[in-house]
Amino acid sequence: MKLFLSTDFEGTSGIVAWEQIIEGNAEYEQGRRLLTNEVNAVIRGALEAGASNFVVNDAHHAMRNLHPQDLLGRATLITGKHKPMYMMEGLDASFDGICFVSYHGSIGAEHAILSHTYNPGAIWEVRINGEIVGESGINALVAAHYKVPIIFVSGDEATAREAATIAPQAEKIVVKQSLGRFAASHLHPEVACELLQAGARRAVEQLSAMQLPGFTLPVTLEITFLVADMAEMACWIRGVERVAPRTVNVVGTNLLDLYRTFVTIVTLTRSLVDR
Repeated sequence: MKLFLSTDFEGTSGIVAWEQIIEGNAEYEQGRRLLTNEVNAVIRGALEAGASNFVVNDAHHAMRNLHPQDLLGRATLITGKHKPMYMMEGLDASFDGICFVSYHGSIGAEHAILSHTYNPGAIWEVRINGEIVGESGINALVAAHYKVPIIFVSGDEATAREAATIAPQAEKIVVKQSLGRFAASHLHPEVACELLQAGARRAVEQLSAMQLPGFTLPVTLEITFLVADMAEMACWIRGVERVAPRTVNVVGTNLLDLYRTFVTIVTLTRSLVDR
C-alpha cells in the first residue's frame, strides 16, 4: 500500500505564530521538531495497518522543514521551492490514499490558527463552484484528477470542518482548539501524536470505504485578491477571466489543469505582495 503525505505546518499542536514555522527565527527548530513528530506519528499508524510505501511532500513555505533521515518508514521526501504541483507534487494514480498533515483553515475561517489560503499576502478568498474552500479543497482537485481518496486530515477544528466537504469519510484528527488566528489550546504533543497514530491506523484500515472528492463539471474556480492589481495580473494567464475588480475565475473540466492554473496565479501574483 502506497500513501502520499502532503505536510503543512500551521496545524501542528503547539504552533500559534509565524516565528515558529519560518526558518531563521529562534523558535523554528522547536516547531520543526513538533512537526516531524506528528508526521512520524501518521506514518507509524499507517505502518501498523499495513501501509509500506510513503512519499512525503514538504509543502510549507520554503518546503525544507523536514529532514529525510528523521522520517520513519524509509519515506521518500520531496523538498524545495518552485515545485510544478506545489502542495501536491509527487502525487499520481499509483497511490492508494492521501494524508493532509498539519493543515489549517482558509483565510476567512473563524477561529482558525494562522489562517490563510496559499498566500496570505495576496489571496482574500477562493471558491470552487461557489463554495468557499481552503487549501484542502483546492488540493482535492489533484486528488480527484488522479482518482486517489483523501483518507486522513489533521489540524484544528476549522481544518476538519473544511475537509468534511471534500473528504467526508476521511479520519480527521483535531490536535488543538483555535481561540483566534494567533492563539490556541493545544493537546500535549505526546497525546496529539497518539491520536494521530491511531487515526492514521484507522484510515488505512478503512481505506476501501473512502470515496473520491466529487466536483460538478465544469468546475468554476474563483479567486478574490487583496488588491485589484493582482486580479489584473492574473488575467495575463490564458483562460483567466476578470469578473470583479479584485476577482477572477477559471472554468474547466480538467481538474489538473485548473490546479496548475491556480498555482501559476499564486506564483505570478507574489510579485505584487507588499514587503
